[in-house]
Amino acid sequence: MDVTVIVPTYRRPDDLRRCLDALKKQTLSPVRVNVVRRDSDAATEAMLAAYDATGLPLQIHIVGVPGVVAALNIGLEQAIGDVVAMTDDDAAPHPDWLERIAGHFQQDQRLGGVGGRDRIFQEGRKDDWPSQDRVGISTWYGRIYGNHNCGVGPPREVEALKGVCMAFRRAAIGSLRFDRRLRGRGAQVANEYLFGGAIRLAGWKLIYDPAILVDHYPAARPDSDQRNQIDQGALRDLVHNATLGYLEYLPPTRAAAVLLYQLLWGSRLSPGLAAAVIYGLHCDRKAWPGLREVTLGTWAGAQTWWQTRKCDIAQRRAAPLPAAKQSRNDC
Repeated sequence: MDVTVIVPTYRRPDDLRRCLDALKKQTLSPVRVNVVRRDSDAATEAMLAAYDATGLPLQIHIVGVPGVVAALNIGLEQAIGDVVAMTDDDAAPHPDWLERIAGHFQQDQRLGGVGGRDRIFQEGRKDDWPSQDRVGISTWYGRIYGNHNCGVGPPREVEALKGVCMAFRRAAIGSLRFDRRLRGRGAQVANEYLFGGAIRLAGWKLIYDPAILVDHYPAARPDSDQRNQIDQGALRDLVHNATLGYLEYLPPTRAAAVLLYQLLWGSRLSPGLAAAVIYGLHCDRKAWPGLREVTLGTWAGAQTWWQTRKCDIAQRRAAPLPAAKQSRNDC
């Protein structure tokens, strides 16, 4: 299968060089590598001008809008072939990354997206995360299990993939684009959840296979969302984006349950009322301000969904799975 790879990048020239070097070593060569950089990023511009791209079908695209959503959408517009794979500039895909991705799409015609495991490295050493069976799923009331970096076991169907290691069938994407309503100046957290949610809503499957591997060297993000040290503004953006996804792609009763869980319980990083009380009693000074941001983010996400629910519908809908494929027996 022909695969285009999209790599959005911003001010990480050394990381990007490592990523491109890894793409040169793929056992299944990509038909195109779309690197999308910011127009103000002089460091990346200089690195790409000097980079030896021999053997790599590299195309460089420039975006003037902050955020990963705009960059990914430009990459999608310039994609060719059967599959679009995406990774981050601070990741290095393993040599069989594209071969394994293509293999899944060849085996299952109902597969809309596939993702894998990102082995996280900190200070040059691989982090030893406990192995997890529950990956990319959530309970009916909204407790989320990410764990894409430490999943084990066979390939299985999931609700969400992780942006550093995911790929989608172009026939499933159709006119779908990453949601421009998402907030945040850099990572725009939850963009892959909404994109995958649209694919699933159209009838396609998402699969997680921990044998599909990238080495991930998490670099500093250009906005205030610093992974496990989210400030209040970034938390509000995160909750806004997640709320938008729940209302857009979950059944109404489940969306209501998830939002109640988000507001009444939550987690330490994203506290609802109960979490704020518990962690506040343990002298966590961010608990009550966090609750405020979760509440405001939930309200803002609901407002965005309501005000824009009839706008740009085509860009929020994946191509439907053909009826013949929907009725096909797994055996």
